[in-house]
Amino acid sequence: MTQFQANQKIGTIVSAFPGAADLFKKYKIDFCCGGDRLLLQAIQDQNLNEIEILSQLNQMYEEARNKETVIKDWTREPSEDLIDHIVNTHHAYLQLELPKISELTTKILRVHGVNHPELVKVHKLFHELKTELDQHLIKEEVIEFPLIKEYVRTTNPETLTKVMEAIGELETEHEGAGRILKELRKITNDYHVPDDACNSFGLTYHKFQDLESDIFQHIHLENNILFPRLARK
Repeated sequence: MTQFQANQKIGTIVSAFPGAADLFKKYKIDFCCGGDRLLLQAIQDQNLNEIEILSQLNQMYEEARNKETVIKDWTREPSEDLIDHIVNTHHAYLQLELPKISELTTKILRVHGVNHPELVKVHKLFHELKTELDQHLIKEEVIEFPLIKEYVRTTNPETLTKVMEAIGELETEHEGAGRILKELRKITNDYHVPDDACNSFGLTYHKFQDLESDIFQHIHLENNILFPRLARK
């Protein structure tokens, strides 16, 4: 029996089946900042095969259902638990990895910049992203998330107004991060490692891909699950 249809929102699909994120990344379908679009719209915009996408999506879903592994459904978890997960998993990852990637990006620019001038742009884009993320994490942890938890406890309308104002800013910042990641992927030719690259070069591009995956999941949890809950209040 078919589970997902093309007339469903991309973010809704990933919320119901997190494994769909891997398929969407494969086809470069934006499921975080673009999660509010219908899957059909993304398929048509990118000239993809609707039957092929849906067939793979539903096959992956059935395979996941038949496995014993239990994937937590964050749509059913309290907002406080989701926030703690975002901070302890995604914020912790960024705080650990961003400084490491910064060092690597600077290193490969010094070593390979002459033969690979695109690394100047890579270095600039990454550090623009890092600066935005550093500020974004502080804003979430110090302002937005405490406000959400306060509203959950008190249901105070004035607190909700502050929450929604902050959410607007965060979503704009999410779009900015998504734009930079798309530029990084484009300028690196989908993180293709050149033949003359050293191990550090390859490691840097591998970490870029891990970073992209983590940020997309991070934004998805907020844009498609956490924030809409509050918008419906």
